[in-house]
Amino acid sequence: MRDLILVTGAAGFIGFHVSKRLLDRGEKVAGIDNLNPYYDPKLKEARLAQLQKSRAFKFIHGDIADTDSVQDVFAEHGIQRVVHLAAQAGVRYSVENPYAYIESNVLGFQNILEGCRHNHIEHLVFASTSSIYGSNTKQPFSEHDPVEHQVSLYAATKKANEAMAHSYAHLYRLPVTGLRFFTVYGPWGRPDMALFKFTRGILADEPIPVYNQGQMVRDFTYVDDVAEGVVRILSVIPKPNPDWNGDAPDPATSNAPYRIYNIGNNQPVELLTYIAVLEKALGKKAQLEMLPMQPGDVPSHRIPPADERRRWHLELRQVVSRLLPDLNIRTPAPTIAPKRNPPMCAHHATPTTCSVPDAAASDRNPFKNCIANQIGRNTSARVSAIAQ
Repeated sequence: MRDLILVTGAAGFIGFHVSKRLLDRGEKVAGIDNLNPYYDPKLKEARLAQLQKSRAFKFIHGDIADTDSVQDVFAEHGIQRVVHLAAQAGVRYSVENPYAYIESNVLGFQNILEGCRHNHIEHLVFASTSSIYGSNTKQPFSEHDPVEHQVSLYAATKKANEAMAHSYAHLYRLPVTGLRFFTVYGPWGRPDMALFKFTRGILADEPIPVYNQGQMVRDFTYVDDVAEGVVRILSVIPKPNPDWNGDAPDPATSNAPYRIYNIGNNQPVELLTYIAVLEKALGKKAQLEMLPMQPGDVPSHRIPPADERRRWHLELRQVVSRLLPDLNIRTPAPTIAPKRNPPMCAHHATPTTCSVPDAAASDRNPFKNCIANQIGRNTSARVSAIAQ
């Protein structure tokens, strides 16, 4: 009986939250991850420890770029559906280490596609990115617009993923859905994310880098809402669009079982406003190091209002204002863990102002008192519905 959902990158930021959401609703999950050292693997191991509390979760330590290993995973497990989230992340790192992106994001995705094809997978949902819009200046970004001019190798590999996925949908009628994530944030996030980098810098009285002189806009999307969207979309198997027209092709649909969706917040926030929220929450002013635009980055990521089925209702400033009374923080001193080699927080895998040095310290809420978790927390915000 095939009743297993394979989640690639299960120890990653979004992969962890998606896996947990699937387990919470009673699904059986197999998670594959190579636990690479792009950031401290201790954070990935801490996420895994949370997932492994469930008997319905099976961890596979493997690399999706290893063709034989991926073939074995599909052959040895009764996989019904696949959520492909494993990838080499980061726009800026792709400038420094391009080969890592080709190996993981292109070769690795090819292996997943082949596994799905030969094992008659019911639905493949894969992660794309808002960075795919590249040089497009028409805002807000729409999945129905052409995307032909990426400005980073990371984005180019994700564009390749969309093209590869469509070819398999066309050739083998493999149902595939690609999701373009917009600036996902929240608990258990990667240490290289702006939220954690800025928080650490402000508390340490160190300058924080502000690119493009602060003229940046992002649709910050809370990770619980992203996970909810992924899980709902997994149940909506795409069908060929009978109205698709090759004379005026819609990039978001096809005459094959293929769909592309933006997954975002529809509440764009200016970077300097984002920093101001952190300053207010932390009770400290930031030292800003104004810098030019980073290679491969773009100044604005905005999602269109779309219809109510794909709107996301988060507003960073309102969320933080509601949480400020609960933060009870005036200076960093009261929440700094004892300096032990140095203080580590399993949520960030870096020195941090968190009163819980180990994620396992509290089974109820390992993030209690963690500043980085509290900012942007909005458990009431949920997706109203997903495209049919």
